[in-house]
Amino acid sequence: MAPIRQKLFCMFDFTTLFVGYMSASWFATFLRLRLSLGTVSGDGGGFGTAMVDGRLPPPHECLWMFVIVAPTSLICTEILGGHRAIRDQRPILILLCGVMSAAASVMMLMTMCIALKTPRYSGLVLFTVAAETGFAICFSRFVARAWFHYAVREGMYAQNIAIVGWPDAAILLAQRLKKAGSPSECRIVGYFSLVPNAGTLTVGGGMALQVLGGLQDLEDVLLNVAIQRIIVVLPEADNHWLSRVIRTCDYFRITIEILPEAVLTACLRDLVPLASKELTGIPSLTLSSPDAESDWLYVKRVLDVFVSGTLLIVLAPVFLLVACAIKLTTPHLPVFYPWRVVGSRGRRFTGYKFTTMVADAEARREELAALNEMTGPVFKIANDPRVTPLGKFLRKYSVNELPQLWSVFKGDMSLVGPRPAAPCELEGYEPWQKRKLSAQPGITCLWQVRGRNRISNFDEWVRMDLEYIRNRSLWIDLKILARTAWVVVRGSGC
Repeated sequence: MAPIRQKLFCMFDFTTLFVGYMSASWFATFLRLRLSLGTVSGDGGGFGTAMVDGRLPPPHECLWMFVIVAPTSLICTEILGGHRAIRDQRPILILLCGVMSAAASVMMLMTMCIALKTPRYSGLVLFTVAAETGFAICFSRFVARAWFHYAVREGMYAQNIAIVGWPDAAILLAQRLKKAGSPSECRIVGYFSLVPNAGTLTVGGGMALQVLGGLQDLEDVLLNVAIQRIIVVLPEADNHWLSRVIRTCDYFRITIEILPEAVLTACLRDLVPLASKELTGIPSLTLSSPDAESDWLYVKRVLDVFVSGTLLIVLAPVFLLVACAIKLTTPHLPVFYPWRVVGSRGRRFTGYKFTTMVADAEARREELAALNEMTGPVFKIANDPRVTPLGKFLRKYSVNELPQLWSVFKGDMSLVGPRPAAPCELEGYEPWQKRKLSAQPGITCLWQVRGRNRISNFDEWVRMDLEYIRNRSLWIDLKILARTAWVVVRGSGC
């Protein structure tokens, strides 16, 4: 696990342990009253010193216990491998981490009590602290593990894979992938054939390999089909086309895996691959974007989930007020407008905005085409007659964009990123403009904070998106979010 991810895992454990510690006082009091243990003498019966009217002193009076328990548990968990990726943690390892952390915490508390000659603490207190520590470690991991397996079953982590090669080699590789990985890990969407007029291939076991086109179709397919990885089966001869495939994947930041056809077809008896990929098990050269597994993208996703989740809860009254306002002013219109767009690497999804236009807005677009103030495929009018009176207010303060927080929380979008493209807009993109789809789309980006109402050139807009993609970092995201907040307060929306 990357260092920063491991630190975040430790911070999560620390928070969980603190919650467990804060509940320990209540839990110990509950057990004492439930079991009718009676009042304990002043020299050793309390959470800190002694029981008071049958209750334990508040946690802040004995915070030193948490200061001992937390690092002891974290170190013990780290030694046992409890901070590895959650997919690598088996139930027996999780239980071992919980039990050993609890035992180590109790031993450290008893040692400190003896060394510092503090008042003797009851077995109930030690049991409560140990139970809360072990429970916190185990519960958090079992929940995370359950979520991980649910996400795997739902295909949330599955990679869409396309094969480039001769038909026979494509069939062989598809069979290998089918045997090595389940559909929850990888989905083969088809293959790019090196021969003209190729058709669908029969892999076996009821599986068919659809032809996506030839190499000349690679760029268009990557824009319209969500593909995360290209696997190239390199033939022993006639591989002059490889440089074109590499350049296209590099432009769109698509991971490409190159494996020799000779190794794929070889029947090895004694030799085994020393360097292999997880899916194919075959030695290969992998070219990937440098930020594909970067720490900052992981932190960015954590920030997206935390901020969007918090805002969805905090702004729930605002959502309700806006929904009521829309229904009162325009009863015939739905509250939410489904926004069907194309996201990163051609992945299509449906986002939502508050409805701000009349019902026949799309039908009236053609008649208003002459008023379009944007060059290129994007349609934009400053004083759009299709916008409702309430919609003008919502757009002025960007309130209509708030439902997109749900798309951020789900993972379809990010807080910061290039604006997603509508399918009809994508058809009018020039080749160099299509690179903006190599990054996850976002609610706000450089265009929004650099005066979106003053920019009428779509090329300039795309250049800002590409500038963000080249230079993006967590610091830049935070600056854009801060400037976006100021733009919203000023009412600079449209």
